[in-house]
Amino acid sequence: MSAQVTVWVLGDQLNRNIGAMKAADPSTHLVLFVESRAKLESKTWHRQRAHLVITAMRRFAAELEAEGFKVDYRIARSLGDGLAAHRAEHQPKQVLATEPASWDGRELLIKHGVELIRTDQFLCHPEEFEDWVGARKSLKMEDFYRWQRRRLGYLMDGDEPAGGKWNFDSENRERPPKDDRSWPEPLRNELDSLDLAVLAALPSNCWGAEPDGTWATSRSEALRRLRFAIDEILPRFGPHEDAMLSTSWHLAHTLLSPYLNLGLLHPKEICDEIESAYRSGLVPIASAEGLLRQVIGWREFVWGSYWHWMPSYRGRNELEATRAVPPVFRGKSSTQMRCVESTLGAVNDHGYAHHIQRLMILGNLCLLAGVRPEELVEWMWASFVDGAEWVMLPNVVGMALYADGGLMATKPYASGGAYIDKMSDYCKGCVYDRKKRTGEDACPFTTLYWDFLARHESKFARNPRVAQQVRAAHRLSDLDGVRERAVEVLLRLDRGEL
Repeated sequence: MSAQVTVWVLGDQLNRNIGAMKAADPSTHLVLFVESRAKLESKTWHRQRAHLVITAMRRFAAELEAEGFKVDYRIARSLGDGLAAHRAEHQPKQVLATEPASWDGRELLIKHGVELIRTDQFLCHPEEFEDWVGARKSLKMEDFYRWQRRRLGYLMDGDEPAGGKWNFDSENRERPPKDDRSWPEPLRNELDSLDLAVLAALPSNCWGAEPDGTWATSRSEALRRLRFAIDEILPRFGPHEDAMLSTSWHLAHTLLSPYLNLGLLHPKEICDEIESAYRSGLVPIASAEGLLRQVIGWREFVWGSYWHWMPSYRGRNELEATRAVPPVFRGKSSTQMRCVESTLGAVNDHGYAHHIQRLMILGNLCLLAGVRPEELVEWMWASFVDGAEWVMLPNVVGMALYADGGLMATKPYASGGAYIDKMSDYCKGCVYDRKKRTGEDACPFTTLYWDFLARHESKFARNPRVAQQVRAAHRLSDLDGVRERAVEVLLRLDRGEL
């Protein structure tokens, strides 16, 4: 077969109805997939992340073959090598691809003469995001979210937001329930021969627990999980979306982000279901709005911000952080910090932690300790089943570590043990006392929080959102003792002894 058009499908574009695949026809188009050994070896991937991507690629390729497409599925040293081998064998007159989700991916495809088709995998294209940015001097997610609501029409009653408010965030920050309620258990599938073959071939340096069938690797199973999320999870989602419990790794989170990020689900499908569930009276407005905000607000704001600020955004390090990711993150030590232990346990077992665990446990610890932004980006990218550069750069550099100096967030998301105690059950039974700043049993978060404020006084003394806390830090009668304790805490964190 020669002189046909090839559509190159990347590993996070696994959808028949987006971009270059939308107009593809088995009689005129070849389809190329490339598994890159260099990509697989570029990071120490979580086993479930690597398995999810590769298995989903292979299943999608099989679905396209069943539809009648000629599929060239290659395992090559690199993406470029795979493309070159495909061209040599099939001699397509043209190679098309949907715009990649990463800066480097786009540059690579342009370099190799691949024609890019505008992506519609998101509801706001980067060009539309730039139109929204316009002459704005600062970008606020809430402004973007309201613009999205108006132009897309979700949860709107005419020109007004459904329920009379744009944002029900204040109702969705309840403390964790104390009634020992049960949470809907995620759907699972039995692993089949393809799953096992992929797992057997993964590099030996992959880490984390074996997959247990939680993460769907086909569009049909992703759609089944969407139905389950809307029917069983969304009605309970809102109030406790920020809560953390050691007894449940998922609570009432929908767990749909991996499927969105791989293309197995489209954001419009989720938003349509949210709208329908709310209008049918099956889901309260606070829960419906809370999930909608995550999908068309935060997720697409992060996507647009990534393209707006790249490629220089990668190098931002406003707080001049120099510490390595703690060894406990890499499984090279244990910890007595119950919040960190529980969160990292979920990451090991499932390749997942929800947004507050990522921001206020893992990110917060790295912010307070002064971890290098690029190291935390790499770790989170490789460790979570929904990881991607466009996700992690803004969330880590902008939100978690304030490394962009306030482009993404108006204040650093730093906190001591008090916030963790308020929003979780982690502090109960922990060897550290979240109320103490000094002493052997002082909570490391509390100690480092006050040390962080004192250490960065020049950066934050005039920030209206944290200036009061900075002043309070310098009024502490035991500030010298706090700073001495912080040195010890950081040394022990580096050694994996905390």
